[in-house]
Amino acid sequence: MAKGKVQTNPETPKPLLVRAATKTLSISAADFLPHDESMPSLRQASKGCMGCDLWRNATQTVFGEGNSGSTVMMVGEKPGDKEDLAGRPFVGPAGALLDRALEAAGIDREKVYVTNVVKHFKWTRKGRMRIHRKPSSREITACRPWLDAELRTVRPRIVVCLGSTAAQALLGKDFRVTQQRGEFIENDGVLFTATVHPSSILRSPDAETRHREMDLFIRDLQGVAGILQERKAA
Repeated sequence: MAKGKVQTNPETPKPLLVRAATKTLSISAADFLPHDESMPSLRQASKGCMGCDLWRNATQTVFGEGNSGSTVMMVGEKPGDKEDLAGRPFVGPAGALLDRALEAAGIDREKVYVTNVVKHFKWTRKGRMRIHRKPSSREITACRPWLDAELRTVRPRIVVCLGSTAAQALLGKDFRVTQQRGEFIENDGVLFTATVHPSSILRSPDAETRHREMDLFIRDLQGVAGILQERKAA
């Protein structure tokens, strides 16, 4: 399918219906959700979340950031070292790169809500460094109720999955970012798309590769900007 086109194939997995089976867990974020799902209430309640074991080694919960009613929601994998210390998502090097890409694509950063599939930093010690570790399927499942609540509260027009963890959490385990990046899937009036996580660009082996990957990343975000313009004009 051509990039930037909206896929409405009824056989496509329904993104908002790709729910984690939290009922099979003895404890999850669902046990900590507030009755009032306003953004301040969600953020406050998330601070006490012990729905999985990641809270034990994390400095704090890193909840999403942005305004309710933001046009675009961007979903990453988990907070990193800088985010864990600051308590805010996408404030490290990957966040700085994302900000540059959004500006280059013509997307107003103030209208973007940023969050992660998992709200606590998962890491392992290597000398003085805290090295990122990928969250397990159990940890992603346990944390999913927070993301679902964010989706219900923010009600974005477009959800951008940053990287394979976010894409497979929302679009199904068979989704492949390498093959399907830049495509749009519509469900209940919300468009879902996926691209790489900005941290993967930072890990490029050389400057030439990094510049090429940045250009591709911006192109994917320009597709988001184009859809927003089309729908604004409609």
